[in-house]
Order: sequence, then structure tokens, then C-alpha cells
Amino acid sequence: MNREIKAHYGSDDLAAKIFESLAKAGKEPDNLELKDLSVVDQLHTGGHLSTLELARKVGISKEHIVLDAGCGIGGSSRLLAQTFGCKVTGVDLTPSFIDVAEQLAKSTRTSDLVSFVCADILNTSFLNNSFDVIWCQHTLMNINEKSAAFAEFRRVLKVGGIVVLHEIIKGNGEDIYLPVPWAATPDISLLISMQQMDTLIVDNGFSCRFLEDRTDQAKMWWDKVDAATQKRANLPPAPLGPHIIFGDNGKLFGQTMSKNVNEGRIKLIEGVYVKS
Repeated sequence: MNREIKAHYGSDDLAAKIFESLAKAGKEPDNLELKDLSVVDQLHTGGHLSTLELARKVGISKEHIVLDAGCGIGGSSRLLAQTFGCKVTGVDLTPSFIDVAEQLAKSTRTSDLVSFVCADILNTSFLNNSFDVIWCQHTLMNINEKSAAFAEFRRVLKVGGIVVLHEIIKGNGEDIYLPVPWAATPDISLLISMQQMDTLIVDNGFSCRFLEDRTDQAKMWWDKVDAATQKRANLPPAPLGPHIIFGDNGKLFGQTMSKNVNEGRIKLIEGVYVKS
């Protein structure tokens, strides 16, 4: 399964593609602001604003040591670190993502607060009781053994630490339209329901602080993405966008995700769980 997931997300010469695209967009690749990267490193539902809203809701601060589980190319890691002053370690299964994340940290002058590790979040090498917060944003959709992930989260969290979820989950049980950002084929789209998610994490020794259905947010976001994509349909591709990572599939995400969420095939949740 990991091989298929790496193949979906992996991209040859990803760092070169991103920095070349930044130069074409008139950016200085060695002196970037986080906003310069948002269209390529904030591809989750709601973009950077959803990250900031949720982080403020749960009270992220400079005192926290955060693990960004499934960090991709590090967009949320850098945003949390720069905005709140917290130390963030990003972990991801895809080597090219970690390589890019490290380079972008240098380019955005956030290397003093963020670091990145290529690893499977089911079995990391982090010490017990290392983190105050596990940031889990659009990650669990590719993980079959979610219980093992929650067990690992519990191991590396300090007592009283929290898992923050911002996740796509199963909706009405109908097959989803593909491709979507986490899968081009159904074998790596591993969605479960909100009730199943809640049961699994509670069974692994967490208590729920809150769990909310935020599908309304997802509908608004993906409708906007779909409209923007259709508006550019007959224009040359923008220098930066999902296509840098996902190729031609990236051009279809607005349409497929809008249909999936509006037809109830997927939902979006936010939640916080506490290690007791």
C-alpha cells in the first residue's frame, strides 16, 4: 500500500519544478513569503485560512511542540510555526515531499522552528511523550490501519496532549468521483465514517473535546475551486497550482471534489482529542 501511496504523491524533480514555477511567477525563490506558496502547499480543504482558524480554536501557542502528521511539502508546518511561534516537526511518507519541505523552510526563513522527517506515521522513531500536539490535516484518508496511527499518536504525545483532526471522511457510502487529491484510484482512498473515526481514537485512550461536521466549509471551498478552475479552462495553466504535484489530475480536483461533497459522498470533520 505504501508503494501505491508514494507513487500517487511522488513527482520527479519536484523541487526543481516548484522553484522554476516560482521564478516564472515573479517570485524570488531564495526569499519567499508563505503567501507565495499557498496555491501549491495549502491544498487541503479551506486552504491556509482553515489551518489558522482551527489552530486558533484549539489554542496553539509558542509553548507547544507540534507533530504535523502527513505534512506533505510542509505548508501547514511552516504556517503554524511562523504564525504562533511553536516548534513543528513534519513527518511524511514521500521522500520528495520532505526534500521540498526542507528547501522551502530555508527559502521562507522558518528553519529555526520547523524540521522534517521522512517516515511512516504508523511507526515513527520519536521518543515517547515528545509532543504537545499532533496536527492531522487531510492525512488519514490514505491510512488503512487508523487504529495503529492513533496508537502511535498516543505513544508520542505527552499526557494531556491533543490530536487535532481536520479530515475528509466517508459520506453516504456511495463511490466517490475520482481523481481526488488523495487518490487517483479507489484502492488508496480509505475513508471511514465520523462514528468509526470517533470510536477508533477513543478506543486508543483519548477523550473527545469536540468533534464537528464541517461539510458546509467543504462545500463552499470546493465550489469556489471548481468555479475558478472552469474560468481558467481555456487559458494556459498558471505557473503554480496542484498540477505541479499531481499533473493533469490536479486540473480535475475542483470538479470531482465539488461533486463529491455536494452529493454527500464525502464529509469534512474537525475534532480535538485529549490523551488522558
